[in-house]
Amino acid sequence: MATVNGVWGIDIGQCALKAMRCVKDGDSIKVDAFDYIEYPKILSQPDGADPQELIREAIDQFLSRNEVKGYRLAMSVPGQAGLSRFFKPPPVDAKKIPDIVKYEARQQIPFELEDVIWDYQQMGGAEVDGIALDAEVGLFAMKKDAVHRAIAPLQDVGLELDIVQLAPLSIYNYVTYDRLDVESMVFDPDNPPTSMVVLSMGTETTDLVITNGFRVWQRSIPIGGNQFTKQLTKDLKLTFAKAEHLKRNARQAEDPKAIFQSMRPVFNDLVTEIQRSVNFFQSVDRKAKVEGVLILGNTIKLPGLRQYLSKNLGYEVIEFGEFRKLDASSVASTPAFKENLQGFAVAYGLCLQGMGVATLRTNLIPRELLVERLIRAKKPWAVGTLAALMLAFTFNFFFYYNAWSKVHESRWGIAKEKIKDVKTKSDGHLEVDAGRMKKMALLQGIGREVVGNTDRRILCLELITALNLGLPLTPEIEAGTIPDPEDVPFTTRQELFIDQIESQFFEDITTWCTDEVKTRRTVALRILNGEPVESEDNDQVTDSTVTVEVEPKDAGWVIEFKGHHFFNEDPSHSGEKHVYETLIQFFENGKVSLPNPYDGGKLVEYTTKELGLSFAIIAQGSTIDMSHRVPNPNAVNTNTMGGGAAGFGFGETGAGGGDGEEEDPSGGVDESGSGAPPANEKVEVEDYAAPRYDFLVQVVWQEKPLSVRLDVLNERLKKEAEAAAKKAAEEEAADGDNGNPAN
Repeated sequence: MATVNGVWGIDIGQCALKAMRCVKDGDSIKVDAFDYIEYPKILSQPDGADPQELIREAIDQFLSRNEVKGYRLAMSVPGQAGLSRFFKPPPVDAKKIPDIVKYEARQQIPFELEDVIWDYQQMGGAEVDGIALDAEVGLFAMKKDAVHRAIAPLQDVGLELDIVQLAPLSIYNYVTYDRLDVESMVFDPDNPPTSMVVLSMGTETTDLVITNGFRVWQRSIPIGGNQFTKQLTKDLKLTFAKAEHLKRNARQAEDPKAIFQSMRPVFNDLVTEIQRSVNFFQSVDRKAKVEGVLILGNTIKLPGLRQYLSKNLGYEVIEFGEFRKLDASSVASTPAFKENLQGFAVAYGLCLQGMGVATLRTNLIPRELLVERLIRAKKPWAVGTLAALMLAFTFNFFFYYNAWSKVHESRWGIAKEKIKDVKTKSDGHLEVDAGRMKKMALLQGIGREVVGNTDRRILCLELITALNLGLPLTPEIEAGTIPDPEDVPFTTRQELFIDQIESQFFEDITTWCTDEVKTRRTVALRILNGEPVESEDNDQVTDSTVTVEVEPKDAGWVIEFKGHHFFNEDPSHSGEKHVYETLIQFFENGKVSLPNPYDGGKLVEYTTKELGLSFAIIAQGSTIDMSHRVPNPNAVNTNTMGGGAAGFGFGETGAGGGDGEEEDPSGGVDESGSGAPPANEKVEVEDYAAPRYDFLVQVVWQEKPLSVRLDVLNERLKKEAEAAAKKAAEEEAADGDNGNPAN
């Protein structure tokens, strides 16, 4: 915070900006500068004038002819914009007063405390043995947004305020310091000092303050100088500007009597409001005695107002004259100061508070501004630390300066220019190369489109071929034959029976790859790696070292295989494990040999990844149906004439596919028509145990045309060849180090 040489009190009114600068001169207060800047128009004048612009111009004019740096700044806000409440706490420990005040603030302030800026001060009373007696607490508040609006004009020009005070309370500070000798007075609650009524008449409102020096009561009356002007515009049919001029120069008008007669209703309303306010105050404080009225503000210049109030209020109107305890010798001869002396009371009260001699010390400045200022006060320490660091860096700089001078621009400038020339040429070549690469990519794309039409015709055939090669076979069963269940039980058959194949195309395959799919993919990789999976439903898995590959992107197909198998005899390889170990394992690591039509049908081996198959999962599985049985096609049904039991993969009506009328031992009738087998024939069982597991496998297929696959394959073979050559070279080098001659 700046050194306090003095205080500027700034009162931004509706008609003018009034400012006063006070300094201490020994034990007295001296005013050494002032300013009175009247706006071109009244702020509330109804002619479209921008109040903010008028205030901004006045502040700019004030700053252009006054020095404010090094002085504290105190500003007033209108009384009607704030809230003043007074209450008497019970006789309690003085330390508990803040808690009582906070409770009263919640009760009496009609807003959330977070939305207002408020302060309080204990007034009057005495403290006996730590107990506050006959005390009165003044509670003052104002909405945050209203405070910020009021101080914005000064903040916009970079001024930092120290005090924000309600105008009526600044008047109270002026009266208690300059008009009432509070220090020599003794407060007796049973016989309090007489009170004075102070009227500060402004443009829009009149601030009424009643005080005896120890206690204060204030009210903002909504009647000011503008009400007289508006009454003239209404009665005399004048414009606002003409009515204002006529009001100020009523005695020089052609018909002064008509003017005063027109303003009489406003005079009456003002007197009525003042009397109502004084009567209300006396009803609240019955011991209070009111003697004398002090009138402030430039509105008092209105001809006849002082006499009218003195005649109708019933109280003596005290002559203002001057500021009694203010040394104004340096500015007393200035016409602007003498003419507007009564308008500087608020600014005077602000200066008194800023210099610490005022009775009331509450402050409505936003607390965040004080915090920012406190932080700024700590900055010199940070600057000092940085200065020390800079000094250390400076010493360090000299150590490096010598080395730096050896590569000075005078030595390296020519070389840098040559480097720039080389870089320019390089950038040109790179640009040409980029253009050619772009053109080559375009030609390659056209080529792929031309060749791809042929390649796409065989994609589905290749996919089906890969699926057939990926299905497991039982070693004991010869391909293309149907073994007897007596020889090869169903429970030992490794075949996966595909019942149905479905496919769906996705413009963005990531929409299929949900969290559930990713979880099932993790399960698949863990099982393939031989890791345990604790969760039976595969929805949750334990921690694993398996890292799921990046899920597929862009467009693609999801191929779905619905099927079942009977290979459920060995629990360690039954159910879903058999599917993982065969079909899923094939999709993950399998290889397929397919003919290359561009090379005479020569078989080329591809991995399933190179075919575009990836991210295989078991999307749905069932529990093993241990009660499932498969009918024996060779069994004779003694309860049915004309045919055997329904076969597994055979004819529709008879076990052997006949119509049930021929004499066939596999499914017909004998000569007696009983349907029973001959006595010397083997009796077949009706069905076989075949525990069944149903599954639903999904795998992503992103089309990889033959031409693309060949490019990928050639790249893979090239890398494998390079790796093999590197390994051979390392082995040869190792043999040489061991003294073994190369073959």
